[in-house]
Amino acid sequence: MPSYLVETYLARGHAGEQAARERRARSAADELTRVSFDRSIHVPEDELCFFVFDAPSSRDVLLAAERAELGPIRIVEAVSSPTPKEDS
Repeated sequence: MPSYLVETYLARGHAGEQAARERRARSAADELTRVSFDRSIHVPEDELCFFVFDAPSSRDVLLAAERAELGPIRIVEAVSSPTPKEDS
């Protein structure tokens, strides 16, 4: 299933809001059977916060972001590289 980044604004002085937004994102994803919330990433220097969702489409993610009141700036598909296996 594709992953999507939801880019949002989060001021440096409001970093404590990240946990509340994560709870809302997780709750919204749980309500939507086709969406799962993975994690968030806060970049204080740029005053941005990214939320990572797995879903069949960006429309599904937009719905979750709106329900979570994340105030999405944009939503883009994200492709992760495979995790390297450790040598045994």
